[in-house]
Amino acid sequence: MFFAPTLLALTRPEQGNHVKILCMSSGNADGLGDVRKQELVKSAMMLGLRNEDDVLIIEDKNFPDSMTTTWHPRLLSNLLTTAFAPKMASTPSTSAPVASIDVLITFDPTGISSHPNHISLYNGAHSFLKALMHRHSGWECPIRLYTLSSTNVLRKYISILDSPMTILSCMWKKKELGSYPTPLLLVSGVGEYRTAQNAMTRGHRSQMRWFRWGWIGVGRYMIINDLKKESLFCQTV
Repeated sequence: MFFAPTLLALTRPEQGNHVKILCMSSGNADGLGDVRKQELVKSAMMLGLRNEDDVLIIEDKNFPDSMTTTWHPRLLSNLLTTAFAPKMASTPSTSAPVASIDVLITFDPTGISSHPNHISLYNGAHSFLKALMHRHSGWECPIRLYTLSSTNVLRKYISILDSPMTILSCMWKKKELGSYPTPLLLVSGVGEYRTAQNAMTRGHRSQMRWFRWGWIGVGRYMIINDLKKESLFCQTV
């Protein structure tokens, strides 16, 4: 729903990326968790992931699918450590911290739709990177954190018409070049847009309530993603 342009861009074979999805909940609020697990894997494969094993779906009572529950950042940090930095505790402070990924992408502080689960992911990611860099003062953080920028309600539902506003917004943001530039603007073409739509309508069918048909038709996140690299404390903690 939100990250299709990012996934379609990063999974292009010529980019050479190995993209994984870590989903913190099966979406079992309506009792459809088992169905949605299968659908998420199918949708991810349609969006370009290499293998079904690259989709990890968590089932944990600490992370319920809920519009009212905030997930604890420390618990999220612990899970991210297990998944992406299992050697954190055993790495000496005199060595650089070690991780199995170099980029982590998640929601920004307002979570696109103000969903508490989305916002929790942002806070959990920051908690994870802080823990990763603990005892490693002076070393560079091995993981760069990118977040998907939220917009107001009007911009959220004007599809490709939001492109000029997004471009102007990116022009005014602080820029960095190099291997991990910021900001990043990812805009899908017609074919990629159709792929993203199919990933929802054919891959994630149980999610297709009446209002989501409007989302896939006019939602700007089906076509446009702008990512910001977070400024972290990785070199000084």
